[in-house]
Amino acid sequence: MPAGKKILIYYYMFGETLGGSDYLPLLFIEELQRRGNSVTLALDWKSDIEHAAKHYDVKIDLQAVNVVLVKPENSVLRRLDAVLPFYRTRQLKKLAKHADVCISCANMFDFGKPAHHVVFLMRLFGDNAFCDFFMHRKPLSGLSLFKRKLRTFLAETVLRPLLGMRSTRTILADHREHIYVPSRYVANTMRAFYGDFNCTVFYPPTTFEIPPMAIERAPLRVVYLGRVQKEKGISEIIGIVERARAVSGQDIQLHIAGPLAPGEYADTIRRTVSEKPWIRLLGPVYGNDKAAFLLGGTYAVHARRDEEFGISIAEYLKAGIIPIVPDEGGSKEVVDAPSLTYRTDEDAARILARLLIDGSFRKEQADHCKERAKEFSFGQYMKHQNRILDRIMERPV
Repeated sequence: MPAGKKILIYYYMFGETLGGSDYLPLLFIEELQRRGNSVTLALDWKSDIEHAAKHYDVKIDLQAVNVVLVKPENSVLRRLDAVLPFYRTRQLKKLAKHADVCISCANMFDFGKPAHHVVFLMRLFGDNAFCDFFMHRKPLSGLSLFKRKLRTFLAETVLRPLLGMRSTRTILADHREHIYVPSRYVANTMRAFYGDFNCTVFYPPTTFEIPPMAIERAPLRVVYLGRVQKEKGISEIIGIVERARAVSGQDIQLHIAGPLAPGEYADTIRRTVSEKPWIRLLGPVYGNDKAAFLLGGTYAVHARRDEEFGISIAEYLKAGIIPIVPDEGGSKEVVDAPSLTYRTDEDAARILARLLIDGSFRKEQADHCKERAKEFSFGQYMKHQNRILDRIMERPV
């Protein structure tokens, strides 16, 4: 296999709070260095890469990584670049001229030549019309629609060509570009809006492995792990569990763990929890506390329908939890079980109640989830990643 190539990787930044998306570029760098390649890492913002690598226990030779910041330093240019990233595009094109392979780990970006692009958040495409489409927002009308169309027209037909930039749609239409999507759901959603494009499904790494711990699993406990915000459908999850309690006649408990941002929605959740003694709001959990939280639950309910993948769902499976998920989004694909998939909240409540009442059904679903969890092990991820990198290195474009 050819070695010694010059690789350019683009990523936004590694923040103080690290998420699953931060894991992938680090693992890419580790493997590419192991194969004898040199890596230039282009970031928007200054980042503590050493802290991120230690956090994920990724072995990177940081001295050998050429880190370049591609965001403008001038505050006015930064505001303009946030809307139309002409400065970043220009910097990346300069770097790309000296690279054998260009990889974006932050959605599609214009390197000025064919490249490899890893999708991780659809809402960060910089395409408002697409965001409305995949998030099922009501289409704009009247003056608001006119303003958006005018902005889009000026950006796509005047400013981008003038500045030498390609749009997301233009990049996707070029079949020399290769796109890596985190689920078939993302691929299908993008194709429904943009048309056909060259893509490969590439499940992201799940960052958390369950350590061996002697934790007694509570048979009537439903858990939720993740950010406590409106987009995650916490109110809907509470409603589903409440209906299941009524249908089954069982004293089901709901334990919610995750950061709760201040605001009106947080106040509503706190008030709801205070009125229902069967709900516990635990706040963020990390490390062994997170493992203990997951191992202590038996079921999980997920409510967000536009999840690109669903890392928390994969973690539920690894912990031996049976998750109930909506009939769209990446979470449906992760679980891959029609019996655990719901269309309405009433459907979800009936599934949860049946799991509690029907022992054979519960065992059947638990066995399926245990087998499905193997697909999201770290070893399985590395097999997929190395196949992807093999292909990239053998055929750079």
